[in-house]
Amino acid sequence: MADVDRLAATYAQARARFLTAADETGARSTSHPHPHTGPVGEQLAIDVAEWGPPEAAEVVLVVSGTHGIEGFCGSALQSHWITEHCGTPDGTSPRHVRLVMVHALNPFGFAWCRRVNEDNVDLNRNFVDWDAPPPHNDAYDTLADLLVPAQWDDATRDRTSAELLEHARQLGVVGLQQAITSGQYRHPTGVFYGGDGPTWSNRWLTGWFTRQLATCERLGIIDLHSGLGAWGEGEYIVHHPSDHPAFRRADRRWPAVRSAADGDSVSVLLSGDWLQHVESLIPHVEVTSAALEFGTVDPISVLQALRSDAWLWSHGDPRSATGDAVRAQVRAAFADDDPAWLERLWEQFVEAMAGALPH
Repeated sequence: MADVDRLAATYAQARARFLTAADETGARSTSHPHPHTGPVGEQLAIDVAEWGPPEAAEVVLVVSGTHGIEGFCGSALQSHWITEHCGTPDGTSPRHVRLVMVHALNPFGFAWCRRVNEDNVDLNRNFVDWDAPPPHNDAYDTLADLLVPAQWDDATRDRTSAELLEHARQLGVVGLQQAITSGQYRHPTGVFYGGDGPTWSNRWLTGWFTRQLATCERLGIIDLHSGLGAWGEGEYIVHHPSDHPAFRRADRRWPAVRSAADGDSVSVLLSGDWLQHVESLIPHVEVTSAALEFGTVDPISVLQALRSDAWLWSHGDPRSATGDAVRAQVRAAFADDDPAWLERLWEQFVEAMAGALPH
């Protein structure tokens, strides 16, 4: 890929690339301003670009930045795809399908290099039924003070990390992953916090789906993520078990689909995943969806970056030199600036789009 298609340095740069690519290919674009601003006062927004007939029965939706920092790779893939394939006579621009790109579902996290949003909420744990009590995660309660201690010096990091490894020996690696990452609703300054009600992005997505997708018949969704799995390797994660019709549809579209429900994915089954939520919003629509997760570094480095970030925002100063160092640590865990990494992702994204777009 050309230099211009390397990962952006900032959210603002990534957003500008996306909007320029959309404008140059004749997209129908809308921007939905976020109530907060970025680290240098820049405007934040969810941006939506569309091609193809608005009334099409078939819709393909590609979303970046559900977990803000992961938007760096998702945005790069979206922008390059738009430039290469939309609005060009010899490209694979949609003709009988409506293609929708949603850029930066969590723009605050994207801009501040956080996985979570302005409320320290993981959006993929926030889409639970808020008319009922949120799910309990008693196992997380026993780990909460170890994961995000009040102090974050070398001695505390070493001690708490050693204690977490002991829990891994007791629970097993998958058991510890389930306890930490599946979602928790009692510790607002902790990691993988699902919130205490619908977030701004949740409310936007819920409203947008019910307004914009009410008339389609079939919807394919790719939600772009990074941080789990082997370096540069993509995995299609479906929340349905493998005997479910939606899983079978995904398996026909994409290679090596994995079921989080069956336990054969790099991700455990989550509480409050937005891909599960939207199926209830548009029950008349045949939805085929997958989270496309690209691997970066080892799981311990990823967790340590998230712990550092949670400590920074609950006990430190995000605008300090320490804040700059933590943001660099988080970026290194979720967005590899090696061009070879993005090239590997691009090859797999082309394959993903070929499977998503009807022939």
